[in-house]
Amino acid sequence: MTIRNNWTREEIAAIYNKPVLDLMYEAATVHRQYHQAGEVQVCTLLSVKTGGCPEDCAYCPQAARYNTSVQAHKLMEVGEVLQKAVEAKESGSTRFCMGAAWREVRDNRDFDKVIEMVKGVNTLGLEVCCTLGMLTPEQAQKLKNAGLYAYNHNLDTSENFYDDIITTRTYQDRLDTLKHVRNANISVCSGGIIGMGEGEEDRIGMLYTLATLPEHPESVPVNALVPVEGTPLEDQPKVSVWEMVRMIATARIIMPHAMVRLSAGRVRMNLEEQALCFMAGANSIFAGDKLLTTPNPGYVKDQEMFQTLQLRPRQAYKEQLV
Repeated sequence: MTIRNNWTREEIAAIYNKPVLDLMYEAATVHRQYHQAGEVQVCTLLSVKTGGCPEDCAYCPQAARYNTSVQAHKLMEVGEVLQKAVEAKESGSTRFCMGAAWREVRDNRDFDKVIEMVKGVNTLGLEVCCTLGMLTPEQAQKLKNAGLYAYNHNLDTSENFYDDIITTRTYQDRLDTLKHVRNANISVCSGGIIGMGEGEEDRIGMLYTLATLPEHPESVPVNALVPVEGTPLEDQPKVSVWEMVRMIATARIIMPHAMVRLSAGRVRMNLEEQALCFMAGANSIFAGDKLLTTPNPGYVKDQEMFQTLQLRPRQAYKEQLV
């Protein structure tokens, strides 16, 4: 199977809408061509600066304008973050992602601190990732020089539905940041969230945008909305596992090299539902009790899942070792 960047919406829709068992079978077949079955990357996501964000993302409890239970905290100290990274590594994580609730990176002392965090985590042998909002080309290069391995910047949804979810930045802003990250030779992590009230055409539209980038993201997180009280999306119904399976399987088929990450919403899935997602091509998860500010299955529960499903953790920097 050749890697394609010229997918049409119609082709992606045809894949997405296949009978679900056929879709899973095709995705599982593609998965085995490009990845080792049963190998799953374990990542840890830490909120290094929480809350107080000026954006209006309708799903996010960290937006300052919403009255949620999230307490705003200033940027953590470098030593504290490095201790968390050591703990994550000891728990089996091979990628450590640091998230800050910023609209964009500013060239100030806080950014200097993040650079020190990146350097420190890099020395631990972990793939170091950040999600800090919008970046300039110069900031992306600074992060690369410090040893940043990956940068997460999700598209969230389709371009058509985007304005229903966020008005404080444009879709093009997001694409520009992805371009700056790619140009700095940093691995791109970009996906989205389902269950925000979007239609199937929006889910297909988001996958279309990702799959037609000049290079596919190396990592594609698929999140199910975790509704948070106080946000505009607090009453959204739960996403079914079959919706997640369709997203994961379609992403796997059209972006075969990517790590497809079963991300937010896993806490509301039982073991069998998660197993279906792995069968459909997911090969990465976030571990730890929290994903930034929303609940996530704990370490012990994930250990049990790995044993039951006989999954193996993927080592860090694996594509560089092949």
